[in-house]
Amino acid sequence: MKLSAIAIDDEPVALSVIRSHAGKVPFLEMTGYYTNAFEAMEHLNRERTDLLFLDIKMPDITGIDFLTSLSNPPMVVFTTAYSEHAVQSFELDAIDYLLKPFSLSRFLKACNKAHYLLQMKQQHTLTGYIPEYLFIKSGYEQYKILLDDILYLESAGNYVNFVLKDRKLLSRISMQEALALLPSPLFTRVHRFFIVANNKVERIDRNYLYIQQASISIGAAYADAASKIWNGKDS
Repeated sequence: MKLSAIAIDDEPVALSVIRSHAGKVPFLEMTGYYTNAFEAMEHLNRERTDLLFLDIKMPDITGIDFLTSLSNPPMVVFTTAYSEHAVQSFELDAIDYLLKPFSLSRFLKACNKAHYLLQMKQQHTLTGYIPEYLFIKSGYEQYKILLDDILYLESAGNYVNFVLKDRKLLSRISMQEALALLPSPLFTRVHRFFIVANNKVERIDRNYLYIQQASISIGAAYADAASKIWNGKDS
C-alpha cells in the first residue's frame, strides 16, 4: 500500500532533502513539492493525499495557520529548524515533528508511523473487524482496556487522556494515532481535542455533547459528525 504525500517548504534546498530521503522509502509516493503554500492547497483540494510534510516558518502563511485553514487535513509531519512549536504541533494533531537538518533514519521513522496509521484505518474500513479491547501504553506500562469502558478521549499536548468508566490513562500518542486504534463505527471525533464513544453520549445540543458529568465541546468542523451520533441513536 502506497502512502501518497506532498511537501511544502519555501526553501528549495529543504525540498531537495525531502526528495532525496523520499526516494529511499519504497512505500512513499511523493506527488508534489511546493514552495508556494497556496498552490499546495489547490493540490490538496484536487488529489487524495495521505501525508503532508509541512514547514512552519514560511513568508506568506505559517505552516500552523495553513494547517488550521484546512477543513479535512491529511496526516501532517512538521519540518522546521525551530523547536519552540513542538507542543503546539501535537495539539494540532501532527504525527511527528522533524527538526532540520534531519537524517534519513529520522525521516523514515516518521514515514513508518504514517504508514502504520494508514494501514490501521484501512483495516478497520475494509474488514469491519471490531476488537473488544486494545492495549494502551501509559508511562512504562501497557494496559489492556475494554472498548466498552471508554467514555471519551481528550488531547493534552503531545499526550491523549483516555477517560474510562473508573479511571484515566494518559498515553504519549497523538489524536491521529488514537483514531487509528479505535474502530470508526464506535467512536467519533467531535472536536480537535475530543473523541467520544458514540454509545456513551447521553445528550447533545448545538455546542456540546454530554457524557455523564462531562460537557464536551463540538468543534465547528466536526458538527456534522457529531449530529450523526444522535441520528444514529434514533435510527
